[in-house]
Amino acid sequence: MTNRETADFYDAEMLVVYWETKPEIIKRLLPPPLKPTSTPIAYAFVAYYPKTNFGVTYNEGALFLSAEFDGVEGGYCLSMPVTDDQALVAGREVFGYPKKMADIYFKREKRIVEGWIERQGTRYYEVKAKLNGRLNTPDAMELFTGTIGDGSEIVSITYNFKHFPSPDGKGFDYNPRLIREEVPLRPKELKLGNAEITLKSSESDPWGEIKVERVLGAAYLKGDNSMKKGYVVAEVEQEKFFPYSFLKWDIGI
Repeated sequence: MTNRETADFYDAEMLVVYWETKPEIIKRLLPPPLKPTSTPIAYAFVAYYPKTNFGVTYNEGALFLSAEFDGVEGGYCLSMPVTDDQALVAGREVFGYPKKMADIYFKREKRIVEGWIERQGTRYYEVKAKLNGRLNTPDAMELFTGTIGDGSEIVSITYNFKHFPSPDGKGFDYNPRLIREEVPLRPKELKLGNAEITLKSSESDPWGEIKVERVLGAAYLKGDNSMKKGYVVAEVEQEKFFPYSFLKWDIGI
């Protein structure tokens, strides 16, 4: 993937659900220099990638918190389970995504989309959406139209921290680096609806900590996506980042 200008996904299917959480949760989990946005939004997706330009077919999920750095809003990735080891290695080592192997289910049956993510015996995310054009929270339509635009191309901005532990057990190999990346999505099909979600925590995958105050709605997309190359936009002192460094590894490793 590193020798390509983009990693491309063809006819990708994705269901994204947005919800409001508590501001103090986002404040507690965002590492500096990321800052909370004006509204405490979290979102998660489950996706099926049937064809890629790097020869891998797999399912993926992710959990994000709304965040801002240097005036640019995006999503800070708290978790990104996958079903393929090549996708795991490329995403973690190149971009810093906190990827882990998991079992992921994704299915669309007409206007119903269902999915779940399970790892080490804990099904920590379940979703069922009805693509009926009606959001859970009608006043959230402004959020969706602002995110989706006219639907021809949706540019998602993600934030990750790239870091690796030192082999001598003393901190990190280098100061953790904040990576910003753009992911353009070009949907051929885009439908909105309402969703029901269940979040549950395990010892090493604390999805349940992102409390749901109210579900805003869901968006189903099918089309072609691209991952552009990322850029280092900041570095963090090792001591300041250490409390946030648990995302990529299970407790006890």
